[in-house]
Amino acid sequence: MVASPFEKGGLRGILRFMERYSPKLRENSRSLRTNMTDAEQVLWQRIRRKQIQGVQFYRQKPLSTFIVDFYCPVAKLVIELDGSQHFAEEHQTKDQERDAALIELGLRVLRFDNRQVLLETDAVLVVIDEIVKGRVRTHSNPP
Repeated sequence: MVASPFEKGGLRGILRFMERYSPKLRENSRSLRTNMTDAEQVLWQRIRRKQIQGVQFYRQKPLSTFIVDFYCPVAKLVIELDGSQHFAEEHQTKDQERDAALIELGLRVLRFDNRQVLLETDAVLVVIDEIVKGRVRTHSNPP
């Protein structure tokens, strides 16, 4: 039986495992970065270059078998922005399954709809800032 990366390398093993992704996702993630939605562009302008708690975010980041909208490895945080298609029951089920898989990797998943980001940008940023602050503090000072 092969040991999981969690057993083998502790935190480093977990991070290496999370950073692994299907090579097929690389080209798709590049395409998504060049074709961001309006909401993604607005949020990216406010979280890039370590503007939130001094931590780095990545956009359209491949993780495992997914491409997440935004990812902060230090806070183990994924941010997903949902367009109107995410309100369909079928899409909500897929989102829940995806979130569960990411949570199983030790990640926190935040979801905002595009409208929230476009109309309530500052409120969205406050939520992100608070979550990052709490997670960075927790992960840098384990009990």
